[in-house]
Amino acid sequence: MVTRLIDMMVSALVLLLLSPLFAAIYVLIRMTSPGPGFFRQTRVGLEGRDFSVVKFRTMTALPGAEAGIFRPGSTDRCTWIGSILRATKIDELPQFWNVLKGQMTLVGPRPEVRSWVKEYPDRWAVVHSVKPGITDPASIKYRNEEKILAASSDPEETYRREILPNKLDLYESYVKSKSLFSDIKLLGKTFIALFQFNR
Repeated sequence: MVTRLIDMMVSALVLLLLSPLFAAIYVLIRMTSPGPGFFRQTRVGLEGRDFSVVKFRTMTALPGAEAGIFRPGSTDRCTWIGSILRATKIDELPQFWNVLKGQMTLVGPRPEVRSWVKEYPDRWAVVHSVKPGITDPASIKYRNEEKILAASSDPEETYRREILPNKLDLYESYVKSKSLFSDIKLLGKTFIALFQFNR
């Protein structure tokens, strides 16, 4: 109950205060590349239920992407404004709307597309016992995930065999030790990490 109250208050405040920035980014995206300003994609959330996560669109529009097409490390369709949004993580800010709706929480395992959930279903069942979040330990550790995958000769296999299992380790550890205090600490670490995106 306390966590939900905090989620609602913080997300409503962020959406209100940043609405002028949201509007400016939306217009800039629409003006610089064809397609919508926001990108919605089906992800798997609490108890394995699908929901639509929302972000600022950072890539050229591709039919089918909303349904869950995901090529790890692929940035070949990234727009110039999209590169900035992704590097600063500003593209994730619209997810505060998902938090306000109750589909996500501020801190929790990042929601994944269905195709990757099928890779390790038993482990994901544990992860999906809590709401997905905007940030978590894996988000901090892999804030430069795109660079790691871009350096791989087989990004998809690297994600499947190395990064995703490690993320699941962190997700499961988070679920077992989840507390309000640990969530506050993770929010602080996330804030610090935002200023280290170029390292």
